[in-house]
Amino acid sequence: MDNALRKEPLKELIPATARGEATRRKLLDSAEAEFGEKGFHTASVSSITQRAGVGQGTFYLYFRTKEEIFSTLVKEIGRNLRKAMAVAVGSGSSRLDAERRGLEAFFNFAQVHSGLYRIVQEAQFVDEPVFRDYYERLGKGYAAGLTAASAQGELSPGDAETRAWAIMGVGHMLGLKHCLWAGKAPDKALMDEIMGFVAHGIAPPAKAGK
Repeated sequence: MDNALRKEPLKELIPATARGEATRRKLLDSAEAEFGEKGFHTASVSSITQRAGVGQGTFYLYFRTKEEIFSTLVKEIGRNLRKAMAVAVGSGSSRLDAERRGLEAFFNFAQVHSGLYRIVQEAQFVDEPVFRDYYERLGKGYAAGLTAASAQGELSPGDAETRAWAIMGVGHMLGLKHCLWAGKAPDKALMDEIMGFVAHGIAPPAKAGK
């Protein structure tokens, strides 16, 4: 579709009162559970409102469609994940320690939000721009941190964006294997192995005298 013909995104229906925000929060929490358990197509507005304990008509005071609450949820998950990782990274004693803490924060988030993988991956087919934005915002923030650390001499020079996406891939796949499939975040020994890979790669150690 020509860009000129695309409609501007609809503005979110923001509650004007604390009570309204609490109701909206209940709907989003219920939507996360429903979409995470059933997937986008099987979940329904009625199943979301039933889980939230509100009337179906109430839903439309806060969201126009099932697609809208889904897209809103993906954006919120992304914001909360970035915040959790930023807090963890900020407490690191060095950039490599910050990398470890950031990965641990991701794994913990993935365990608490058990529907994370299903919801985010389905966003590719429900709202592709939101799906891309989820990852691009993560990548942008990550790359900025790596660039700063490299400038301060904490990391070797290199393409920060490529490194950011590579480390995101490591976290994504290990979270899939351990948090989603095994239901347990990586333990200390596994985190040591992950960080050994992040810090040194898979090249053999340099021989003495060379």
